[in-house]
Amino acid sequence: MLRGSKVELRARHEDDIPILQAELHDDVVNASRAAGGPWRPITPGSKEAPFVVDDKEQRQVPFSVVELDGGTLIGAATLWGIDTHNRSAHIGLGLLPSSRGKGYGTDVVAVLCHYGFVVRGLQRLQIDTLSDNTAMLRSAERNGFVREGVLRSSTWVMGEFLDEVLLGLLVQEWKRGSSGGSWAEPGPDRGEGRPVP
Repeated sequence: MLRGSKVELRARHEDDIPILQAELHDDVVNASRAAGGPWRPITPGSKEAPFVVDDKEQRQVPFSVVELDGGTLIGAATLWGIDTHNRSAHIGLGLLPSSRGKGYGTDVVAVLCHYGFVVRGLQRLQIDTLSDNTAMLRSAERNGFVREGVLRSSTWVMGEFLDEVLLGLLVQEWKRGSSGGSWAEPGPDRGEGRPVP
């Protein structure tokens, strides 16, 4: 498993799916903001549910996020859009409402960076998020991500067009920052976007 200072990223368990669907997908406003497409209801137990894992899919790696102390499920995280030729991928995460505002997001991003750069050998990670998603912007920037651009009025969400911010982090920037600061590489002694499913 992958450990941060507050969270662990582990394989998605079957009993995680109904919780993630109820807490993240069935929240129409939150799901609409995260999905990049129109929300639609999903029948419980459906193989098309957004949090069901397809182990044959190679372009995305879904994780369940659990608290380090106690192992309580607190959300979902994904490395998605994995491009093995250009050695790049995107980061996505969603936290259950009761787990927001506690610093978990910053730790999840740090652990996903470690996974992307160290385990997968990627060169670049990207985060795409709505411009008013201050929690994700803060988590990204605390981990060394740089704002690379804004796609103006590019995302239709609940009756209005919103701007999307693109942030990027290169492996050499991450390595430079890993010797100190809050976005250091996760390690055993430290205890340590956009589609979430």
